[in-house]
Amino acid sequence: MLLTQILSAMTVTLCMLIDSIMIGRFLGLDSMSAYGYSTPVLLVFAAVGSMLSAGIQVMCGKTMGVGDKEGTNACFTVSVVLTVLFSVVGMAAVLIFTDPLCTLLGAGQDTPDNVVFGLTRDYLRGFIIGAPAFMAAQIMVPYMQISGSRTRLVAAVIAMTIGDVLFDILNVFVVKKGTFGMGLASSLSYYIAFTIGVVYFFKKECIFKLRPALVRLRTCAALMKDGVPTLINQVSLVLLTLLLNKLLTSLGGSAAVAAYSVISTVGNICYSFSSGVAAVALTLSSIFYADEDKPAIMELVKVMLKNAVVICGAVTVVIILAAKPLVMLFIQDMSAVDMAILGLRLFVLSLVPCALNTTLKNYYQGVDRVGFTMSISVMQNFALTALGAFVISRFIGVKGVWLGFVTGETLTFAVICIYVFIKQKKFSFGAKVFAFLPENFGAADSDCLDLSITSADDVVKVSERAANFCQERGLPKRTGSLLALAIEELSNNIIDYGFADGKSHSIDIRIVVENGATILRIRDNCKSFDPLKYLELHHDDDPVAHIGLKMVMKLVKEANYVNSLGLNNLQLTL
Repeated sequence: MLLTQILSAMTVTLCMLIDSIMIGRFLGLDSMSAYGYSTPVLLVFAAVGSMLSAGIQVMCGKTMGVGDKEGTNACFTVSVVLTVLFSVVGMAAVLIFTDPLCTLLGAGQDTPDNVVFGLTRDYLRGFIIGAPAFMAAQIMVPYMQISGSRTRLVAAVIAMTIGDVLFDILNVFVVKKGTFGMGLASSLSYYIAFTIGVVYFFKKECIFKLRPALVRLRTCAALMKDGVPTLINQVSLVLLTLLLNKLLTSLGGSAAVAAYSVISTVGNICYSFSSGVAAVALTLSSIFYADEDKPAIMELVKVMLKNAVVICGAVTVVIILAAKPLVMLFIQDMSAVDMAILGLRLFVLSLVPCALNTTLKNYYQGVDRVGFTMSISVMQNFALTALGAFVISRFIGVKGVWLGFVTGETLTFAVICIYVFIKQKKFSFGAKVFAFLPENFGAADSDCLDLSITSADDVVKVSERAANFCQERGLPKRTGSLLALAIEELSNNIIDYGFADGKSHSIDIRIVVENGATILRIRDNCKSFDPLKYLELHHDDDPVAHIGLKMVMKLVKEANYVNSLGLNNLQLTL
């Protein structure tokens, strides 16, 4: 999931990056400053979209983790309704109140000699036209990730990027509509990405269905509640940007604001890597938490933190080495270039602690540590970073603002560690401590068995091991026999029909003994196949056909199927 999630995280920032380069190189320093003043508005719309996207990840993780198809469709329908509502109302508000908004953002008053004000207004009016597609693209990402439609996601991002470059070039050399044209170019490119993505939702195989009858206020409230930590995260970023713009204006004037605009734009691309890891962590932690899959959660914590450090460490080195040519892509005015180069190099020192904070924050959101998540967001994206920038800048000026980022992120990570160590009553950097799960979470390790099947030869071994596990747990002999039968019949069926495409496949078997019931979960990465729906459609066919599958389904108490993350998940209660 990671590569496509990183690319998806760039859907918001790529257009901003391209616009920033084109504005800085072809429209001048005043236009670059205007773009910097416009950034908080862009971040507000990104905040609402991110809130809905995170709410979707958490809510769908819960509903799909327990096989609640109606709940999943309710989430999908409500998210579409809310996206339309927020984007249309927000677009109208910006168009109606553009002038006072520009003043609030710090662009000053609308006077004949204030060029930056007019440029800021023009960019906002061009960009806001694309608000509906901008937000829709954000909520499509988690749905397409969950459904396994990752190729379409990549295609949408590539098409959007190419479209924005072409529209920007057209604006600079042909249409010549200044910052308004740049904002409009972004809008048109978002509509391209939206068009490519939305096609999936009209396909027959789409697992998400619009069901207006399922729209309920409580579902709307639950979706937004699940996304509130992300909203607070984004709002904190908006406040930080506003504060730093004012601080930099007082310390270094428009050149410092232009330098910060470059740093924040490059930084947003850098953040896409940590955001990608964190988004995967949120989706998977929500699903595993709903499934009470403790081993998977422990493995997730290890993998996500390792990826966060390695990937963002590599990005840090690359940006430090490439800082000068990167800055020169954006601006030519030497009064801002040197300031931006140094600022960018100091800023990227915060990427690794930022990645750890962001990944842990999203993980804690997925495992219902919502209050902790919100506290991390405020500390990381506003309070500690702003405090660091303000205090250090009192001594060394603009450089202190850049150092505020690494100071804030490092202090935030220290607070996370201290809090977790105190609550867990253990000083350790192990996965078990940072997983921060309730003491009674999930079944005991002795009541669980996890096995994998990669070939037909493994089936008999796994079924025998399952039967022995039941015997060791003192379960009735019938339970062990039924469990072995279910594993053999269903696994052989998957191998016969799912492994035949020549690709690498596996079947994960998980057995849990809990509250007097024995639960068997079979998960495979073959093409989508719902055995329950198949039997329902073919119940009048030859009674001998698929007799093993029919027999297993008749013998179990409950059966539930869901396809998530491109995986088939069948859960049987014996």
